[in-house]
Amino acid sequence: MSDPEEKLLKIYDGSRPVVEDLFERNWINQLAWSVVVLLCSVVVWFAIAIVNAENQRHALMTRQCADPVFKGEIDMRCLQVVSSREHWWQHLWYGITHLRPQEK
Repeated sequence: MSDPEEKLLKIYDGSRPVVEDLFERNWINQLAWSVVVLLCSVVVWFAIAIVNAENQRHALMTRQCADPVFKGEIDMRCLQVVSSREHWWQHLWYGITHLRPQEK
């Protein structure tokens, strides 16, 4: 090989992938993805908690779970299974957008 060809090969030699490092896993990348998965799980858990709390709050506000035997009391079994709005996302949307109590 001539001298210019060797210089050209040396220039492009760094752009070739290193076969030894091709399938190596980086532990920092795995840590970052683990944190992302953990945070997404926490967000889903909070969303489920907001939906359940808002469902019960709305049922109490609209008096859907009044105890038929004892007037003025709440039926706790009804409160656990009530569906006070048509869809779960309506509870989530209301719970996220109405953070402060309404002023009278």
